[in-house]
Amino acid sequence: MALFNSIPNASKSLRVLAMLLGYPDAGLRAHLGDLRTALHEEHALPPQRLAELDALIATLERKAALEVEADYVELFDRGRATSLHLFEHVHGDSRDRGPAMIDLTKTYEQSGLFLAEGELPDFVPVVLEFASTLAPRQAREFLSEMAHIFNAIFAALQKRESPYAAVLGALLELAGEKASPVEVALDEPIDAVWQEPVVFDGCSSKGQARPDQPQPIHIVPRAARPAGSSSGAQQ
Repeated sequence: MALFNSIPNASKSLRVLAMLLGYPDAGLRAHLGDLRTALHEEHALPPQRLAELDALIATLERKAALEVEADYVELFDRGRATSLHLFEHVHGDSRDRGPAMIDLTKTYEQSGLFLAEGELPDFVPVVLEFASTLAPRQAREFLSEMAHIFNAIFAALQKRESPYAAVLGALLELAGEKASPVEVALDEPIDAVWQEPVVFDGCSSKGQARPDQPQPIHIVPRAARPAGSSSGAQQ
C-alpha cells in the first residue's frame, strides 16, 4: 500500500504570515522576535523559506518605523499588481466582486467566524487567519484554490525586489505549490546605514510623512470577545 505524505500542521505559521502581511505598526514590530520563533518551532516550512522570512523580519527590525510603514503603503496600497485583496486580481471593479465577497463571507460564517463591520473577506491576512483554523489537509486545499492569485502577487513582489515576496513564497509552499527562491538581501554596510544624506539633494519619501494607519483586521468567533481573540500572537 502506498503511503501518502503527511501534511504538516501549519496553523501557527499561517497566523504568522497573516501578521507579517499586516500593517507594520508598533504592535507588530514589538512581536517580530516571537513571530520568528513561532515559525522555526512549528517546522511547517523548509529551511530556505525560513531563511527568507528571517531576512524580511530582520529588515522590519532594522529599518526606521516611518520608513517601514511608508514602504508598506507604497507597495500594497498604491498598485493593483501587489494588492492584498484577492478579488482585486480576479474581478477588479466589476459587479462580480460583490457576490464573490458574499460567498467568501458565508464560508467564514459556516465555520463560526465573523468579520467586524467594515472588514473585507478577501484581504489576504483575513484569508490566512481563516485557513489557520482548518485541519491541515483542508487548509492546503483551501489555499490551493487561490494559488494562482498568490503566484501573481509573488511575481509582482519579486519584480519589485521586495522582501515581502518571502511571505508569498512561503504561502505558496503551504498551498502545495512551488515558487522560485527569494533572494535574501544582505544587511547594508554599517557605513552606508549611518551615512548622512547630501544636503538639499531633493526630498525623500522615507520617513517624512506618516501615512494614515488602517485599522487591523481580525476574525473572531461570535461567542468570543470582540477584539483580538482570533490571532495566536498579540497585535
